[in-house]
Amino acid sequence: MVTRLDEAKRLFSDPRLTRSHPDPMNAPRVTNSALLDGADWGYEDYESERDGEAAMRALLSKFFSARRMATLTPRIEGFVDDLLAAMAEQGPPADLVESLARPLPMLVICELLGVPYADRGRFRRWSEQAADPVDGQGSRAALESIHGYMEELLERKRIESAEDVLSDLAAACESGALKPLEANAMATGVLFAGHATTVVVIQWGALHMLTNPSQREALRRDRSLLPSAVEEILRRRMSGGEALARYATADIVVGDVTIRAGDAVVINLIGVNHDPLAFPQPDQFDIARKPNPHLTFGYGRHVCVGQNLARLELRAVFGQLFEKFPTLFLAAPVNQLRVNDNPVVGGLRELPVAW
Repeated sequence: MVTRLDEAKRLFSDPRLTRSHPDPMNAPRVTNSALLDGADWGYEDYESERDGEAAMRALLSKFFSARRMATLTPRIEGFVDDLLAAMAEQGPPADLVESLARPLPMLVICELLGVPYADRGRFRRWSEQAADPVDGQGSRAALESIHGYMEELLERKRIESAEDVLSDLAAACESGALKPLEANAMATGVLFAGHATTVVVIQWGALHMLTNPSQREALRRDRSLLPSAVEEILRRRMSGGEALARYATADIVVGDVTIRAGDAVVINLIGVNHDPLAFPQPDQFDIARKPNPHLTFGYGRHVCVGQNLARLELRAVFGQLFEKFPTLFLAAPVNQLRVNDNPVVGGLRELPVAW
């Protein structure tokens, strides 16, 4: 397990570390999740994995282009406004997880993909089951359900194209640029990665702001701190993503440790983002922190292509939440808040607030 920033950056950049394993049946595993078990990604060898990843990353980058993000920005701000208005109308107390943190990323990713929002309940259930690190059978069944649904949607988009990612994937299949299974896998990956992490970051970000009134007041006084506040919120995510492994294709020496070929390597991003050698006073929540070289979105060729979408959502949330609810406060003791049992998904079960 890696918890140092410099070592994490080096390993993220090392081509000898891959997602697939040459012998998947006997690969060391850190999760039973069918969605996140990287031992068998269907590649014949490491070279084909690198080539396949590069092609998919090039296509994914188009989906998250500056033009598309600019188009989405007012929609995201509108979603946040609507969700907060509904929370205000309902009146206190409220659960910030169910009122804001869960629905917003799903609204956004459904908009981006071109998925009917009416199906969000099914997606939420399937995503949580597919990411289950313990129930391998249930995880596989949920992932099959997602793939089946995506297959139907891609066929529908082939016939009735629109300005969305699924239509682009369907067109890529028609042109021969993608195989149907590749398009399905990409759509599933975007669906999960595009909302699961953001759900968790919104929860922890809100909790940090609620329990650090001086930082909250600093942001209220100086709106120019919003971008750096978002980066600190991203750095201070406190759970989720701890069970993602990569595999060494050859012996790799890191410091005084030799990673043997075939070994699983876990880059613990929470530990990395609290590395005291890279972040002075790492446990302090400081919305003006600079520099802030966190690796929440990965690094190098493994950097998340959807990072700017996540930042747009976080800026919309924390640009509006405490403006619309200036007296918002935590309605339960911090030590009574329940953390999600799933270490892959992470986050809080609920975040009770009042005003």
